[in-house]
Amino acid sequence: MPHLSVDVSDQVATISLNNPPQNRLAEQMIGELENALTAVGQSDARAVLLRAEGPDFSFGGDILPWQGRSNAALRSLFERYMNAFNRFERLPLPVIVAVQGLCFGGGLELALRADIVFAGESARFGHPEQTLGVATMLGGVYRVAERAGRFLAAEWAFTSEQVQAVTMERFGLVNRVVPDGKLLEEANAFAAKMAKGPTRAHVAHKALLRAWTGGGVHAADQAMFDIAMPLFETEDAIAGLTSAIRAAAAGKTRPVIGFKGR
Repeated sequence: MPHLSVDVSDQVATISLNNPPQNRLAEQMIGELENALTAVGQSDARAVLLRAEGPDFSFGGDILPWQGRSNAALRSLFERYMNAFNRFERLPLPVIVAVQGLCFGGGLELALRADIVFAGESARFGHPEQTLGVATMLGGVYRVAERAGRFLAAEWAFTSEQVQAVTMERFGLVNRVVPDGKLLEEANAFAAKMAKGPTRAHVAHKALLRAWTGGGVHAADQAMFDIAMPLFETEDAIAGLTSAIRAAAAGKTRPVIGFKGR
């Protein structure tokens, strides 16, 4: 039975974790995530929504198959997870995640790869790895540090504290905290809005943020024009700039235009 599914409708690709109640990230799910990312890339999707079935987003990795594996075999497994997560993070589309209930371990590390994080008001986040004597294996601790600072990342990793959604929002790890019953409605609406936007401009902003993450403002400045200048040749930019210039010249309000994503 599938642990993950993907559906594309109205140019929004919805990726659903559907192995409740814990939505553990087993090898099967990772393989299905890899296939889902390929399917998204071959579709007409212009935005992605990651969500989960059941009361909780994910308890993290499925540790049962780890028993008896050699260190080399475990490393190979974790590298596969990391490669799939990196592909997800680098999707050339806006990616939104909707988190409900518990979001732990690998589930948190997956959610942190999205561009926009919606969380239900009762959601809780955490790194349980230290309770097992291991580290966050998929980039969690330093992605928290990137957003919230080194000291807070260290505290949360050292203590496995369950962090409330409002605290995650306050420290820049969650964009919006919404009532639990409105989570999917609001995340879906946001994804639909992104799917109607200037997709290539969104992709450029993702690329600039990656450049900044890797090398700071100087690296982003160096990459800026190579990334941003091609936008001026896109249909969306030509239409947007032309309509804005005409409106300005006529002293009229700029019209709202429909972007095509190209």
